[in-house]
Amino acid sequence: MENLTEFFTHHAVLSQNWMWTIFGISVIVLLFLDLCVFNRKNEEPHFWHTLWICVFYIVIALIFGVFVIYEEGMDKGMLYFTGYLLEKSLSLDNIFVMSIIFSTIGVPAKYQHRVLFWGILGALVMRGIMIFLGEALISRFHWVLYIFSVFLIYTGAKMLTIKHEEQTPFKESRLYKVLSKFFHVTHELHDQHFMFKENGHWHITPLFFALIIIETMDVIFAFDSIPAIFLITQDVFIVYTSNIFAILGLRALYFLLAAIVNKFTYLKPALSIILIFIGCKIFLPYLGIEIKSWQSLTVTFSLLLGGILLSIYKEHQEKALADK
Repeated sequence: MENLTEFFTHHAVLSQNWMWTIFGISVIVLLFLDLCVFNRKNEEPHFWHTLWICVFYIVIALIFGVFVIYEEGMDKGMLYFTGYLLEKSLSLDNIFVMSIIFSTIGVPAKYQHRVLFWGILGALVMRGIMIFLGEALISRFHWVLYIFSVFLIYTGAKMLTIKHEEQTPFKESRLYKVLSKFFHVTHELHDQHFMFKENGHWHITPLFFALIIIETMDVIFAFDSIPAIFLITQDVFIVYTSNIFAILGLRALYFLLAAIVNKFTYLKPALSIILIFIGCKIFLPYLGIEIKSWQSLTVTFSLLLGGILLSIYKEHQEKALADK
């Protein structure tokens, strides 16, 4: 019996290593395609080209989910899809903030993909560090999950009750003032360069400044998304892969939705309810309620779809009234 247990344990470890290898190769190939094939030139992205890339990333993420189901079973696959859908939906806030950053700093559309590429590359590393630190913390102190739950419930409730605040111009922001003390900041672009040297001094261009802000904002957003997915599953493989596949397609999604994402009026309330739902899940077993993985996926998908459809309906109604 002991030998049989050792065999299955060894088989599970080999399977997990194999899956990490496939995932790593997939990420490297996707990053290569993104940098060297999809965006070889500095030019303003075209709608249909961007749409094709966006669909491509989503299809790859879905195929990987099927691979997880094949290797780990339906339950793990549902957890992956729930995590991916959650991270993808939470990234819509990133898109809105990125749009504000680029428009405020004045980064042309043809250079934005370069900033986003390195921003996403940095996010892959930062999310990895935060996820593995989170897993180490949870494995030693399981009660941390209850703190995550309360934090998510609070965040969701705050998103529902607090109205959108006016954004502070970045040139008046604390981050801008701090960087200006340590670096020479130029307000002029120097082609696609992040930094350039002049008169013996290194100068930060608007592209590099936008990159720093985007990386900072991603870390801030991760404090919402990472606790949320750890409450869905504590499997590091599922947590990290769903996070990364959601992030990898973010650049294409940005160019596709940047102009219209703020029109999804009911998307933020839908996200708020999702966060509250995920935060409450850990307490439901104490009430005799068990939420299965497919049920979590169904609730998440239904709320997101409902928020988007209600937003489109409201936009259509407002346009019909304006035409009268």
